[in-house]
Amino acid sequence: MSSDSSLINQPIFLVGAERSGTTVLRLMLDHHPQIAWCNEFEYAVDRVSETGEWPNLHQYYDWLADHRIFLATGFEIDRALTYPQLVNSFLVQKRDRENKPIVGATVHRHFDRLLRIWPDARFIHLLRDGRDVANSCIVMGWAGNLWTGVERWIEAECLWENLSDRVPAERRVEITYENLISEPVKTLTDLCDFIGVPYNEAMLSYSDKTTYDLPDPKFTQQWRRKFSDAQIQLVESRIANMLKDRGYELSGLPIINISSLTQKRLILQDWWYRWNFRLQRYGLPLFVSDYLSRNIGIMSWQKQVRQEIIAIEKRYIK
Repeated sequence: MSSDSSLINQPIFLVGAERSGTTVLRLMLDHHPQIAWCNEFEYAVDRVSETGEWPNLHQYYDWLADHRIFLATGFEIDRALTYPQLVNSFLVQKRDRENKPIVGATVHRHFDRLLRIWPDARFIHLLRDGRDVANSCIVMGWAGNLWTGVERWIEAECLWENLSDRVPAERRVEITYENLISEPVKTLTDLCDFIGVPYNEAMLSYSDKTTYDLPDPKFTQQWRRKFSDAQIQLVESRIANMLKDRGYELSGLPIINISSLTQKRLILQDWWYRWNFRLQRYGLPLFVSDYLSRNIGIMSWQKQVRQEIIAIEKRYIK
């Protein structure tokens, strides 16, 4: 594969916190007849160092060999390519496979590193109410309470603040999940204008081929219906200012102070919840094998355990 002739000069990246609606938006984009979209493209940046150094390629090949999301893509690895050329080739393969002129990908973490590979990339930032994101993270088993459940949202939003300062206004756009759900056609039309293609009604046909429902207002402001006053105060005590800065209305409940002792209790509660969640999902034998194989360092055992975990995780992927 010639990386020079196939270089994607201005790929488009959808960035934002996990559980912020990026999967639904990705499906909408991917159903446009001119747009091909990769899901969860973090494997392109996860192994790039914080200082921007490329990973060792042989170690990267081994890492991808057990990477569930990458393996599902079916992308080929051309070992003659440099690291930037290799990850670029994944976008090329997606574009050519779908026979569409525009290609993009979703990235939830380390997305500031994308500019090291694609200096002229364009960005779509999807923002969702952090209170709903926190609740969704608990449902996924990623957090044990709303205090820790909002951490992924905080990290992604802070990362976007830093990145957006380095990206010219004409190469970035911000939309909210709430607008996408309440006014999907208008929001998608505006988004297509940014991308440079006309809106196509096929973007809202994804529910015919996936398990995801069409936009429904019941998916927004779930925190108002599901949280107790104490839970609302807990999460707002951590992100009230960030919510207001992003145009979200607060509950109106008094902001409470979370003591250092309470924070320690919440962190312990979080650990205990996640520990039990994994135990229930994987079962005791696999749970123990996972712990022991990682701590003893037997690579063949780790690989076998990882494959068993991946098989279980696939059952819960929607």
